[in-house]
Amino acid sequence: MYLSILAVTFPFMGRVDLSGYLLVVFIICLLAVAGFEFVNGFHDTANAVATVIYTKALKPVYAIPWSGLWNFLGVFLGGVTVAMGILKLVPLDALMTLPVSVGACLVLSVLLASIIWNLGTWYLGIPCSSSHTMIGAMIGAGLAFTWYYNGPGVNWDKAGEIGLSLILSPIIGFGAAALLMLFLKHVTKSHALFHIPSGENDRPPIHIRLLLITTCTLVSFFHGSNDGQKGVGLFMLILIAFLPARFAVNHTIPNAKVLTAFNQTEQVLNKTITRDPGQKNALGKLIVEIDQAKVSLAAKNEKDVAKTYSYRKQLESVIKDIKAIVKDEKSSLPQNDRATLNATSKELEHVTDFAPVWVIAIISLSLGLGTMIGWKRIVVTIGEKIGNEHLNYAQGATSEIVAASTIGLSTAFGLPVSTTHVLSSGIAGAMVASGGKGNLNSKTLKNIALAWVLTLPVAIILALLLFMLFHLFI
Repeated sequence: MYLSILAVTFPFMGRVDLSGYLLVVFIICLLAVAGFEFVNGFHDTANAVATVIYTKALKPVYAIPWSGLWNFLGVFLGGVTVAMGILKLVPLDALMTLPVSVGACLVLSVLLASIIWNLGTWYLGIPCSSSHTMIGAMIGAGLAFTWYYNGPGVNWDKAGEIGLSLILSPIIGFGAAALLMLFLKHVTKSHALFHIPSGENDRPPIHIRLLLITTCTLVSFFHGSNDGQKGVGLFMLILIAFLPARFAVNHTIPNAKVLTAFNQTEQVLNKTITRDPGQKNALGKLIVEIDQAKVSLAAKNEKDVAKTYSYRKQLESVIKDIKAIVKDEKSSLPQNDRATLNATSKELEHVTDFAPVWVIAIISLSLGLGTMIGWKRIVVTIGEKIGNEHLNYAQGATSEIVAASTIGLSTAFGLPVSTTHVLSSGIAGAMVASGGKGNLNSKTLKNIALAWVLTLPVAIILALLLFMLFHLFI
């Protein structure tokens, strides 16, 4: 039963008008996404500090805040490409045309399913991917959406692209770490690099300590830039689900700037048609779309969902068609015109693919604080239980160099990747390169593999059931 509309003013968001129970759900969702990123901090970031702690390069009292700081900076400086990839997994356009309660069901089921599984695996001390969990939860909620609303609830193309990234990353981590370790064994003459620390005061030489601290810093930063963006994506999903007119497009970008991008695109298209009349049909269609988008641009406002939805849809169509023309090798477009169209499409993407600075700040803070709490369970598994012997300096540095490189490249390509999977498999690869398969702890690896196999189906089922439950009451 709907309650009266309440108006509450939130910091940064301004006034929010929602019915009483939806306002409560909205606040719960905001707390849940901060909670998810907080859990992600102490669940995943333990991977980054495990090697410096167990090689005694840094004491925990210094390593944890240091990693938390660089996670914070990673989220803040990492952009929003990965965040937008996460958003594209679910039917954003459909959510904007349905009651707010539908978006509330979807968001809550994704967040709570992710938190439940992450906390469970953390309690058992099993390194498990927060990325894997969240994507499974989004697929589960999307399937429930399809069941109830008979529409496409999951972007399977995007899910396949992300799934491939999650599957390949640990394989790459294992192989690259093993090769790098073998290279170091055969090339370096530094015996100190392969020393296994023993005793409280057995610390690495200063140059090795600086190497290990640097690799820890890189993993922390790139973890923030990749995993932190997932929290940004979830936060934007909440805002678009509950306040679509205000957050489905970036209203802070002046209309004049968008019009300039439209006009530049039309100038290139008209010039091309004049030079090559045979392309009039193909390019003329895009010119009509741009003219329609100009009308929607003039009409859109922060209070009208229908007009904002229409503008976003038309803008997405224009961006898609511009990119198709740029990629078309058969087109007679000169290179400078292709560059112009590429630039205008990116300019227009800033209208639909964005996150306010305050959203990024909240997620950065949640991840940074989470890093400083609850880290020890996962650190013990990473440092002591993957191999049958204590980590040596070379194994710690090798696994973190590979992890930082893999995560950094994935962020650059806008793909979510699992820090847990990459680093755990990197340590396993370094251990194998040091002493063969017998150097691995089979029991720990079986637990990690079991969590890896179970995460996706469990998250899907949890989110699907939670969506069905919330659908009864919201």
